[in-house]
Amino acid sequence: MIVTIIADVLGEENNGTTIACMNLIRYLRDRGDIVKVVCCDQDKKDLPGYYVVPQMNLGHIINYALKKNQVTLSKPDAKIIEKAIEGSDVVHCMIPFALSRKAAKICLKKDIPVTAGFHCQAENFSSHIFAMNSRLVNYIVYQNFWHGLYKRVDAIHYPTQFIKDIFENAIEERTNGYVISNGVNDIFKNKPVEKPEELKDNFVILSTGRYSKEKAQQILIKAVKYSKYKDKIQLILAGKGPYRAKYAKLADKCGIKKPIFNFYSRDEVVDVINYSDLYVHTAEIELEGIACLEALKCGLVPLLANSSRSATKYFARDDNNLFKVNNYKELAKKIDFWIEHPELKEEYKQYYLQNTKVYDQKECMRETRQMLVETIRCKKNKHQRSYITAMN
Repeated sequence: MIVTIIADVLGEENNGTTIACMNLIRYLRDRGDIVKVVCCDQDKKDLPGYYVVPQMNLGHIINYALKKNQVTLSKPDAKIIEKAIEGSDVVHCMIPFALSRKAAKICLKKDIPVTAGFHCQAENFSSHIFAMNSRLVNYIVYQNFWHGLYKRVDAIHYPTQFIKDIFENAIEERTNGYVISNGVNDIFKNKPVEKPEELKDNFVILSTGRYSKEKAQQILIKAVKYSKYKDKIQLILAGKGPYRAKYAKLADKCGIKKPIFNFYSRDEVVDVINYSDLYVHTAEIELEGIACLEALKCGLVPLLANSSRSATKYFARDDNNLFKVNNYKELAKKIDFWIEHPELKEEYKQYYLQNTKVYDQKECMRETRQMLVETIRCKKNKHQRSYITAMN
């Protein structure tokens, strides 16, 4: 099978969309498929299978904002796109931006099967224009996603039923949707890891994710301030992003131990998860939450923001794993609860070790590949497939 992947945003594997894209590329190639990738990453110009388009120039202010958030957008180049998709059995678009939109239009003209992933919530865009909480703006964004890309594709990959329902409600349409988790690599597993010497007497709380507005790590920092055990709590904020300096200042102002800010390799973060005592996910906006799933697969007990705009809350076993979104005082009480109930924490650990096996990445990638195969078959047979939801 020859697959062309359209990646408006690629770059370093420090965000969910890029990680999902690279996982799919690696899986398909391991299966023997020929994979071609269209992106704007200039460092990939000489790599086999990559077709590099220009970077988009949106003016000094917007370019600065994108750079600050470590995002580079692709500028569509029809000739490069056509060269990449020539001879392809199917084309898969990652996100509904300009490069994918242009590719989908070309596929439509050439009668090439095309699918698309749903890896971007409206709020991931609207947060950059200070309108994250505007229902009208987010509605307009979803309408734009639909008319710009998704109504032109043969199938849509949704990482969660949560985002499928939100999108279909917004556009008031039923889509050709497959619900398949992005999956967790099998390197993430429970194993004995000693805490570093300097952390041995601390209760270590881990939170992973970009330092950004929608991830809301400031709630965790404030919660530690109100904990009865703040002097023994050590925060590890695993990630990178534009809010690092802001969070460091906030922690100092709150009078808590200086958080450990670090971007870990995949091997390193497995060790960090396994020596941590609690995982906290404060994000108000979350399409799936693979970073959270990685922690759960290692058996780390979570505290999750109970947000109506986050799929991560569905990983909670019960109310002991939830706190009111953006409520740092309730989060502080829940942290204290888990510090005071180590036996119960061990029980919940065993629950998560048993109930996260369904998120095996290889199985999820297999289902995604099957979506591509079925889309090709249906296109060749010139009939619309039945609506199938591959539940994760």
